[in-house]
Amino acid sequence: MTFRFRLRGYGPLLLGAVLMATPIACSAGEVGELAASEAPATAVNPTVPAALSTIEAAEFQTLVAADVVYLGERHDSEVDHAAQLTIIEGLYAADPDMAIALEMFQRPFQPVIDRYLAGELSEAELVEQTEYLERWGFPWEFYAPFLRFARDHELPVLALNAPSEISRQVAREGLESLEEDDFRYIPPVSEIDTSNDDYREFVAAAFGSHDGHGNFNFDNFFAAQVTWDETMALTIAEFKTSNPDTQVVVLAGNGHVIYGHGIPDRVARRLGDDLTQQIVLLNPADFLTEASEAEAIADFFWYSE
Repeated sequence: MTFRFRLRGYGPLLLGAVLMATPIACSAGEVGELAASEAPATAVNPTVPAALSTIEAAEFQTLVAADVVYLGERHDSEVDHAAQLTIIEGLYAADPDMAIALEMFQRPFQPVIDRYLAGELSEAELVEQTEYLERWGFPWEFYAPFLRFARDHELPVLALNAPSEISRQVAREGLESLEEDDFRYIPPVSEIDTSNDDYREFVAAAFGSHDGHGNFNFDNFFAAQVTWDETMALTIAEFKTSNPDTQVVVLAGNGHVIYGHGIPDRVARRLGDDLTQQIVLLNPADFLTEASEAEAIADFFWYSE
């Protein structure tokens, strides 16, 4: 397998369409497929881990130096997950002070993950007690290698996501329907910022409608999506505040990271301008068209062959 990894920078790219995971059904999955011309392979540099030998050393060091690295995936792609593990292994080899943050687990189950990492639970018990299959639903073996890697190397793992009960509640009845106890695992309403019109348009385009129809209320749906993003951002920010020198590597669907609108901008809002973040999209495919002016979708594209 050959890996191609190229800094994309701020090229003139425009999102055509992206399918995103719904906050209502965690098993739906984002499909953030983006098109880009293939990057030429680069010469092997001895300062880069062997598995990453097609990237330039300076580009790899940009990732190593980042406070937070986002690895935007398609949830149902085995190739994407293999790429994530390769990148994590490379970053760990460069600096083992790392935490792995996972969209796939919800915040109430953090103690269960901690017990697994401490050797108190088996892997089967971890799956059962986090309600992984009911709350996420993609094959366990897609994500098991990251938990095993963290356990074997004594790394923290962060359960990022809001409880699905809360996401469903917001999607059905709006933020105003939440009660005091509902905010145990999510930010206060004052921190759930739905004002980004570009993000709203992005989410609306992904579902083909700007307006509610039938029993579907897009305002509530978007609020639920943002609640999901803000909860993940809060979890990352809280960890970074307590562990400022530890790099956080985030595994999340592409829709939560492209343009920075989902999670990255909300982490930066909490932690300030000194924070360095890098967004990597894995195996982008045919969803981009050229445009004269547009924001950068990501910092890096990774290609697996």
